Amino acid sequence: MKKQVQVWIFILLLVMCFLVFKFLLKPSFTDTYSPIEPIAMHSKGNGFVGSKACAACHLDIYKTHIETAHFKSSASANIKTVKGSFKAPENVFDLNDSIGFRMNIKKGALYQDIFLKPNNTPVSSSRFDVVIGSGTKGQSYLKWRDSSLYQLQVSYFTPNNSWVNSPGYPSDKLASDRPIFERCLECHLTYAKSTKRFYKRNSYKKTQMVYGIDCERCHGPALNHVNFHRKNPKDTVAMHIVKHSSLTRQQNLDACALCHSGLRMRGNKSPFSFVVGDTLNQFSTPDYTEEDLDKLDVHGNQYGLLSASECFKKSDVMDCTTCHNPHENQRDNHMSFNKKCQSCHNKKEAHVVCRVPEEVQKTSNNNCIHCHMPLVSSKVMKIETAIDTLKPVQVRTHLIGVYTSQ
Repeated sequence: MKKQVQVWIFILLLVMCFLVFKFLLKPSFTDTYSPIEPIAMHSKGNGFVGSKACAACHLDIYKTHIETAHFKSSASANIKTVKGSFKAPENVFDLNDSIGFRMNIKKGALYQDIFLKPNNTPVSSSRFDVVIGSGTKGQSYLKWRDSSLYQLQVSYFTPNNSWVNSPGYPSDKLASDRPIFERCLECHLTYAKSTKRFYKRNSYKKTQMVYGIDCERCHGPALNHVNFHRKNPKDTVAMHIVKHSSLTRQQNLDACALCHSGLRMRGNKSPFSFVVGDTLNQFSTPDYTEEDLDKLDVHGNQYGLLSASECFKKSDVMDCTTCHNPHENQRDNHMSFNKKCQSCHNKKEAHVVCRVPEEVQKTSNNNCIHCHMPLVSSKVMKIETAIDTLKPVQVRTHLIGVYTSQ
């Protein structure tokens, strides 16, 4: 009898150990789930969580996406995100014979200091707070004054690796502060929470600025998506998120056209109100027609140029992602783009004979892009590289065609 009692006690102890191990030492994901808090709230009600929240499930995509120009299109200013030099003598920019700028680091922060020549008389000092531009072509910089944003007068131009006068600023005098409105930010930030009033349209909530064109700019605010899948980790069907595979061709084109179709005329819809999946023309309309093709500028109207191309017109499916992978940095990877061209033009039903001499084809590595989408000087984006010297920015045209001068 005593032995039987001992057996039952032993079995009971095993059961208790199993329960302790299961419920205390090995809690499930759901048991420890706590909702993630939004870093900003969209006007339509859903919240932003930032790209880092996406990395938990999409690490490989996150790692490649943060290297793209889109992701780096804006950032909080620091010594890593600002491209220009802060070491003498490269940190000095002479606006003219009497006014100069010096870029300095003071107590860990970056500043543009203005001085009068020849005695280096200090005039004013402005801190770099926000970086605009990935640095592929260049960067401009913004400063906070209370809750309002203004542009600094000196920018950075990558081809010259130098500080330059910001585009549109006068070179004969110090400029008054240029306010930065929502439309300026719409193509460089995922979201900015405006607090504008009728007399101050450049005010924002500093804590609700989502820098860069990140995951949520193309897939929509992801708070509900992330919280759902944190709570339901075994559910592999993506919920509460924009899936581009389910969008129409025009919806996918609209996602890019928002920022790549030039200046647009707005109705009563404010910037940042458009979300991928919406119909863009209900928020803003282009200020050009096909008759204006020769007026479209390569700097900001890639969509208009692409849609005027024969490749685009003769396809029922071609959109921006046919050639571009927004998750990867493909810049200067000509071979990748060439393969996109050849995937269509090498088919028997669409075979195109290259008229360039074979020896030229070999020396150019069969670079389709160089001949059919050449670099073109922008008519509107020009940089003052020296006093009274404007240099147009070179941008690859998206009007695909035959350019005999190449």
